[in-house]
Amino acid sequence: MSADQRTILLTGVNGQVGFELARSLQGLGKVVALARAGLDLSDLGQVRRVVRDVKPSLIVNPAAYTAVDKAESDVGAAMRINGEAPGVLAEEAKRLGAALVHYSTDYVFDGTKDGAYVEDDAVNPQNVYGRSKLAGEQAIVASGCDHLIFRTSWVYGTRGKNFLLTMLKLGAERDELSVVADQIGAPTWSKTIAALTANVLAQSVTAEGQWWKQNSGIYHLSAHGSTSWHDFAAAIFELIDTRKRPLLHAIPTASYPTPAKRPSSSRLSNDKLNLAFRLRSPDWKDALQLCMAER
Repeated sequence: MSADQRTILLTGVNGQVGFELARSLQGLGKVVALARAGLDLSDLGQVRRVVRDVKPSLIVNPAAYTAVDKAESDVGAAMRINGEAPGVLAEEAKRLGAALVHYSTDYVFDGTKDGAYVEDDAVNPQNVYGRSKLAGEQAIVASGCDHLIFRTSWVYGTRGKNFLLTMLKLGAERDELSVVADQIGAPTWSKTIAALTANVLAQSVTAEGQWWKQNSGIYHLSAHGSTSWHDFAAAIFELIDTRKRPLLHAIPTASYPTPAKRPSSSRLSNDKLNLAFRLRSPDWKDALQLCMAER
């Protein structure tokens, strides 16, 4: 199907990734971008009605329940939005003959692997958020619809709630900050996720025949390289054009208890993505520099 014949239903347009996707998907079809007011994933009946009304040929779903710690005490909402709603989107996509792009997380892993996780590694989420996202993955696969599931990590950007904005706010208020130094992952700019997604989908538009059947599956999509939360914070403050920078203290996870347990290492290998679509993610430091310059 050519781009001018394609209707793309985009969820969560006010979120970090959804906001960027609304721009990067332009030119790939008619984008129907909806915020929570127009498509609330906690209302499964509404999800079905909206998909049937829009009749998209492609659904792109970055909307999610992302409050990792709150999910521990709000299990029903997290499972409905992250687990059940993607399954409903997938069922409706299958019924329409449409495809679904969905985003998952490094938190489906337990963090015990010595090295980067690949797509076929055993999943073992350690918190409700991770379990809810895994349930969404499984529901999509079980539906049999054409799909791309992109697992990403440590998402940040210039809007919403994320580590970057939290550090900038706290750094302006305090002289010293303590940041966890024994959790390792890849900070991934929301714009990187949107740009790589658009590049993959552009390939689907120009490809012949069975592109979706050949490429459906789970892919890791994160920035290149890895760091700790402490070193991520240090990199952020190095890019601030001001003399006032907080003194950072590296602390262990045990000194900063949270309701949800985080994996100690959630590095993701992007080799499958690179091989399938000839794409390479930018280094996390390079992306951070671009993001800070864009602010």
